[in-house]
Order: sequence, then structure tokens, then C-alpha cells
Amino acid sequence: MLDPHPDLTSGVIHGLGYLYALLFCMNAYWAVRSFKLGYHFRLPKSLGGQDVPSAGPWAMYAVLLLLVALAHFVSAGRPDAFLIRLPGWLQDLVNVFADPISYFALSTVLFVAMIWLREWWVKPTAAWVLLNITLVSMGLAITDYDFRQIVGKPDNVPIVGMLFIVAFFTWIYFKRANDNDKRIAEGRPLFEQENNEKVLVWPDLVYAELICMVLITVVLVAWGIVLEAPLEEAANAAKTPNPSKAPWYFLGLQEMLVYYDPWLAGVVFPSVILVGLMAIPYIDFNKRGSGYYSFNERKFAVITFLFGFLPLWVAMIILGTFLRGPNWNFFGIFEYWDTHKLAVLDNVNLSDLFWTSMLGQALPGNMFLRELPGILLVLGYFAILPGLMAATVFRKFFHRMGFIRFVVFSNLVLLMVALPLKMVLRWTFNLKYIVAIPEYFFNI
Repeated sequence: MLDPHPDLTSGVIHGLGYLYALLFCMNAYWAVRSFKLGYHFRLPKSLGGQDVPSAGPWAMYAVLLLLVALAHFVSAGRPDAFLIRLPGWLQDLVNVFADPISYFALSTVLFVAMIWLREWWVKPTAAWVLLNITLVSMGLAITDYDFRQIVGKPDNVPIVGMLFIVAFFTWIYFKRANDNDKRIAEGRPLFEQENNEKVLVWPDLVYAELICMVLITVVLVAWGIVLEAPLEEAANAAKTPNPSKAPWYFLGLQEMLVYYDPWLAGVVFPSVILVGLMAIPYIDFNKRGSGYYSFNERKFAVITFLFGFLPLWVAMIILGTFLRGPNWNFFGIFEYWDTHKLAVLDNVNLSDLFWTSMLGQALPGNMFLRELPGILLVLGYFAILPGLMAATVFRKFFHRMGFIRFVVFSNLVLLMVALPLKMVLRWTFNLKYIVAIPEYFFNI
């Protein structure tokens, strides 16, 4: 019987062949570059402990990629017998851990590792290895039909590109910051001060902008020819798309709607994000690290911003794009999007946990008495914690900022922490609302 959704087709195998051919060219260039620059690495003592040119392993890896590319071109006519594909057991293993808890934990661990190992992964060789691992893994993952349908959707292609762009500019920042931190420690001029020559707008800047404009135009034209525009039929009140997703730049907010009411996730938090970004220059007391790349001189500011941007924004966009399927259920990247999948949910409010589960009595009839535990908890979170922060871990911040600036700063931090905190409460206690007053459409 003919499979209507085969994992591999001749066209897919041909396309992957071009991907591996591109990887061959990239790594052949890297091997030549390593040879010209004289890069070496030391073998383990068990293998002799000698210095070996880095160009050798890269050249062998490039030849291997060429052989893989040729295998794709030669065997494209027999997709059923093609062996270079992602193993089924590995797909099942990835899907088993496909749940919001594992995803958020993994993204947090990767963020901590990114900060902790920043001296290592910004090295050119380490970054090149990570890029190769990413591209080869993506090439193997594309051999799965369900994964291919998700990443190959015209709406999702720019998001895949966005991930590489975010990774590239994050790498640029840490590479420059690490370099400047070393220069400061050694008393040398900053990177930005070495080439501090006056450059004319014409022609130096304008011709570079013109080249970029032509290249972007070519990319957009090719994009428009290769990918079909994601235009859908006219809106029909009798037929709602499932899943119904916002544009990619709003998927982070749509994911927040899982944990917060629309007035919070759609109005308050976006407003706080904008106000917080505008307030940063006025509450920042650290004048070092301004105008040049640096991490050591602005550790707290950089870590806080990157945590809000990467795990709490970019990761939420990835989750909403690739892992949220029909009925907004959570699916693995290699899992079929079954519209009939039902997730068993038994969410409860804090008032239910307090009055019914802990005290073993019925909910009070008065809504304010009923929600008093949640109201006190929220007020304590925003009224007591800033004082504790000022007296303990942020004592220096309080003395240098003053009362007003510290109150603004601490509340911005607490609002940012409120999102992962509510996510953890939902996953651990199935907590829906801390304060639930549906009589007035007020829920937290």
C-alpha cells in the first residue's frame, strides 16, 4: 500500500544532498583556513601527546560530508531503501521528553551553560563545531515527515532563520565582550578604540548599504519564488483553524495566555515590557560598559536581559511555533499532530487549595474572603519582597539607586520572575489562578 505521508521522497533526498554538499564546501574552506593559520591541537597522552594540524581532521570530515552528499544524489531513486535517516528510537526518545516542564528546564540549563561556558563556545573552532552539529542534526531530522511539515511550513521558515540570526548575534556579543574584558584586565585599549578612524558616509557607508540592499532583494525574490505565500481563504465563522496561532512575533504572548488571563498576558505584561525598556537608562547606575562590549562590567544587567529575551521570549516563540499543535496541546517535534489528542487537566485555583484541600471546608460565599489568601499572597509578593531584596542580595543596588529607582527596578524584576513562577506552579500544583474573581472578570 502506498504511504501518503512517506518520511523520505526523491525530492527530499535530493534536497538533503545539496545541504550536505554545502556543508562539504563550508568545511573544506574551514580546513584550508585552519591550514593557512597553522591551527594545531594536542593529542591525548595515550595517543602520543603530539601536536597535530587541525586541517587534517577537518579535511577528513569534509570528505565524509562529500561522500554523504554523493550517496544522497545516487540513491534518490530508492527512498524506501535509503539508510541515512534519523533512527526511530531517537525520535521516540525526543518525543518522550516533549512536555513544557522538560522544555523550560532544558532552555534554562542551556542558558546557564551559555553564560558559564562563554569563554569556550565563542572560540571559532568551538562555534564552528556547534554550527556543524546543528546543521547535521537538522538534516537528519528532516528525514522525518512530521518534523518536515512543521519546519517547512512557509510561516515557520523565517522563524528557523531567526534562530540562527539570534545565535549569531549572541555569539558576536560574547566574543567582543570577552575580548574587551581581557583587554581591560591587561590594561590594553578596547577593541572599539583601536580602529577609531573617521569614516565618511560617502562612499564608505553608502556603497556597503547598497550591496546589502541588492543582496536582500535577491534573497526576498528567491524566497517569494521558492516558498508559497501563506495566504489562507477568507475568514469563515463556521470554521476555525486548529491550531489557531498568532503571528510569530506574538506567539510568546499567546503562550503566556496559557498561564495568565488576557488582561495580564495581553495588556499588562506587554506594557510593562515597553515601560521597562524605556526605564532602563533612568534606573541604571552603572556607567561602565557603556559604548563598548563588556560582560564583566555589566554582569547583572546582561544576564537579566538575556534571561528575559532568550528563555522567556525566544524560547516561548519556539514552543508556540514548533511544539504547540491542535487544541494548543503539546507535541514532540517528531510527533504527529493528532486533532483528537486530549490532555487530562485538573486545574484548581488557590482558593480551592486553601479552603477545600487544606482546611477541609466549603468555599466562603463572600468573594473577597474566598480570595483573601491569594490577594494577601500577591500583595506580599510586590510589597514585602522589594524590602527583602533591598536588605539582602540587592543591598548595594538600593544604596546606589535610591528608593524610587529601586522600587521601579525591583517591581520590574518581580514581574519578569512572575511568568516562570506561574508556569512552575501550574506544572507542580495544577494551579490555574492565584486570585480568581470571575464575577468581575479579574483573575491573576
